Amino acid sequence: MFGAVVVGVGAAGQVRIRDLLTPLPGSPAQKLRACGFISRRSLEPQRGVRQMPVEEAASRDDVHVAFICTENVSHEENIRTFLQAGKHVCVEYPMCLSYRAAVELLDLAQEKGVILHEEHIELLSGGYIELKRQVEGKTLCEGTLHFTATAATLEENSSKDYSKMTAQLRTSGSRSLTWIEERGPGLPRAKSINLRFDSCTLTEMPPAPSGPVGLFMQDLVLFSSKILGQVSLEELQRERTRVLHCLKLAETIQQLVQC
Repeated sequence: MFGAVVVGVGAAGQVRIRDLLTPLPGSPAQKLRACGFISRRSLEPQRGVRQMPVEEAASRDDVHVAFICTENVSHEENIRTFLQAGKHVCVEYPMCLSYRAAVELLDLAQEKGVILHEEHIELLSGGYIELKRQVEGKTLCEGTLHFTATAATLEENSSKDYSKMTAQLRTSGSRSLTWIEERGPGLPRAKSINLRFDSCTLTEMPPAPSGPVGLFMQDLVLFSSKILGQVSLEELQRERTRVLHCLKLAETIQQLVQC
């Protein structure tokens, strides 16, 4: 069994505690058990799980795993604390706020012989999986998952709490792709796509029913599989490449916006 602590008990942290206490039967997640949680606030036990200081969690021999469910700016510090203590770490997306820090943390995990896993539940969603299925075998004319930034602009109106980022991207095959992120009061959480292939055009995410297992539980099972050595080194390397590529892209866009 691997003892686990949850750092941060907001909505995601509460889900992590719940799933640790009621893991998917027959899955690798049953090898984890909740030892405690960490919070800046002084709290009563959560679902019977007690609070403990971060120093205690990092030093205890029966704590092997940390789930980081805090605000993004504190991810790096928390990850580093537990990696240095030789603990496996699962952290919410994004892993941290800079490419350089991510490289250092992934290298540290490798040095310590532990797993550093970035939770990105969108990649486990039915819509994303169905999209991958629909585009398999098609030749992409505009749009790709592997791209580099070429230009970016940012519009902001702090008084109205509004922002809009437009990035002009180019694929490895020199195809153009525009990425727009728009946020403001009254705007719903929604996604729209416009991907043109040689045989069809996709203008919306494909509908997909919810699976029988929640996304956080699916991620817990995946993370547990890594800890137990059930995920190949090749797959771990592909994930490292994806995580670092995304952070490098985000950093490049940020630099272009600030120019």
